[in-house]
This record gives sequence, C-alpha cells and structure tokens, in this order.
Amino acid sequence: MLMAVPKGIQTEIKQTQPFTGLEEETAIALARTADQLARHCDELFKAHGLTATQYNVLRILRGAGKAGLACREIAARMIKRDPDITRLLDRTEGAGWCSRSGDPDDRRVIVARITPKGLELLKKLDRPVEQLNVKMLGPVGPSGLRSLLRLLEEVRQAAA
Repeated sequence: MLMAVPKGIQTEIKQTQPFTGLEEETAIALARTADQLARHCDELFKAHGLTATQYNVLRILRGAGKAGLACREIAARMIKRDPDITRLLDRTEGAGWCSRSGDPDDRRVIVARITPKGLELLKKLDRPVEQLNVKMLGPVGPSGLRSLLRLLEEVRQAAA
C-alpha cells in the first residue's frame, strides 16, 4: 500500500500568500491537525450520544474512583477548557452518566461521581477510542510520537 505524500499545510488549505513565519505555519498546521483528530472523535462519541467534552468528564470521573471530584477539580483537569462546567455536568447527569452530591465536610462543594451507566459507556468506548488513536497517530511511529510529545510539552510550557 502506498502512503500519501504530505503536501504541506499551505497547499492543504489553499493559501496563496506565504506565512509570516515558521511559527505561524506551525500554529496553523497544529490547529488543523487537532481539528481533524477532534472531528473523528466527535463522530465516534456522537454515535454513542455524547460529546467529546462529556467523554472527557467521564474519563476524569472514572479516574477519580468512588471518591469523585469537586466541580472545580474537574474543570482543572479538562483537556479543553469549558467555562460552564455546571451546565456540562447537568447534561451528563441528565443522561445518567454521573451523579452529584454535596460534600459533607463543606456544603459549598458539590462532588461529582461516575455512575455504573457512565462506566459501562466508557467500557464500550475504550477499544474504539484506542483503535482510532492508533489509526490516526500510529503511522508516525513510536519514535516520532515520543518526539512529538516532547515538542508539544515545550509548546504547552511556553503557553502556560
């Protein structure tokens, strides 16, 4: 099977003017790549009735275990920032994937926990998500992925 030859972001988006610099070209390529990855994930999640943001919340809550997490802690762990975590949790709870209750030690704090229904949904999605990641990122190879991870870490540190 022949691999497609990368054509470059300028050709891909049909940009006729040169980029202002390598940084701009890289930022646009990164945004375009992230969008393409997100679109494939969105299709997978939509088939199961949830959004990528809800999936992220469920993964966070699964990792928290029975103790659950306060809303502010969930917000801090989100991959993509969501300014209205309360509404997001409303929708997720409405679907039966999580539950919320007051913290007995601090009445101001609401703790969210994943429900058995939420755990079941994640279990159904674990393998398809893994397969999608392998399909999309596998061609880069382990060495390339390690390099990419290191580079992305540097970018996130500079952005922080």
